[in-house]
Amino acid sequence: MEEDLFPLLAAGLGQTVYMVVMSTLFAVLLGLPLGICLVVTAKGHIMEAPSVHKPLDTLINATRSFPDLILIVLLLPLARWLVGTTLGATAAVVPLSMGAAPFVARLVESCLKEVDRGKIEAALAMGASSLQIIYKVLIPESLSSLVRAFTIAVITITSFTATAGAIGAGGLGSLAIRFGYMRYRDDIMIMTVIVLIILVQSMQWAGNRVATVLDKRRQG
Repeated sequence: MEEDLFPLLAAGLGQTVYMVVMSTLFAVLLGLPLGICLVVTAKGHIMEAPSVHKPLDTLINATRSFPDLILIVLLLPLARWLVGTTLGATAAVVPLSMGAAPFVARLVESCLKEVDRGKIEAALAMGASSLQIIYKVLIPESLSSLVRAFTIAVITITSFTATAGAIGAGGLGSLAIRFGYMRYRDDIMIMTVIVLIILVQSMQWAGNRVATVLDKRRQG
């Protein structure tokens, strides 16, 4: 039984890592500007715009209210349109990244709101433009917090891949369901859980290390 276990685990791990990396990349590309927009268009901020902030805030809340599995299923037609199929790791990247983007936006919003208002006002007094404040004050001052937030996003997306595995995305989630649960292979179930724990712990450790280094550099 062990002869086919490690090839299955290796293939599942490879698919999971691929989905996590690609989904995180696109989720950040979508969520980062959304989060910035939420902050700077809020009442009393540098680009106050209620007509932009309120609809965007409502849209993000509405998207986040969907259960993971339902949101993935709803976005499968978009995956078919973009990549030509709803099966496999590449197809799963579409709903995973779209579903994670609002979550990333909220994390970014939370991080940017922690920036000292005095530093923003000082930049305004020196004649800095809105874009300069975003790229030279908001993002640099919250960089270590953003790294920690993105680490949380990566781990959350990893759990999303397990959900997506139930509908043909592949990866460790699919391996646990199809080969472990459905075929009563306890060895596969146990090893899949162990691999996921190691993967998540590694991500958390790496994210914490990077955030700590950035924090020390900023304080120094």
